[in-house]
Amino acid sequence: MRDAGIVRNRAKIAATINNAARCRELIEEVGSLAAHVWSFEPSPESRPASLDWNALVQLGSAPEAEALSKDLKRRGWAFVGPTTVYSTMESIGLVNDHVVACDFRAEVEAERHRFKRPRRSA
Repeated sequence: MRDAGIVRNRAKIAATINNAARCRELIEEVGSLAAHVWSFEPSPESRPASLDWNALVQLGSAPEAEALSKDLKRRGWAFVGPTTVYSTMESIGLVNDHVVACDFRAEVEAERHRFKRPRRSA
């Protein structure tokens, strides 16, 4: 709690410890956390064909983020609301929310196409 370099919210610290234990259970059940998370990847058809700023603002989140959030909460995870889950989906490349005008959009999309999705073992 005295380390200024980390989150100092007791509930978030407790949730992190709890989520680590829940993660181990999930891995035992399905084989990997990555495979489980990637199983919630939105279909390309559900994403806007052309993503400009207005489309991005309207998009906001994805039904798959809400579904993954509910799944994790059902498994006992904490602090995994749809907004947090969607941000995670963006950060790992599960969704590409770079607008068409962004120099990185094509690079991210190319990496997404090359990426071999992890598969569940269970």
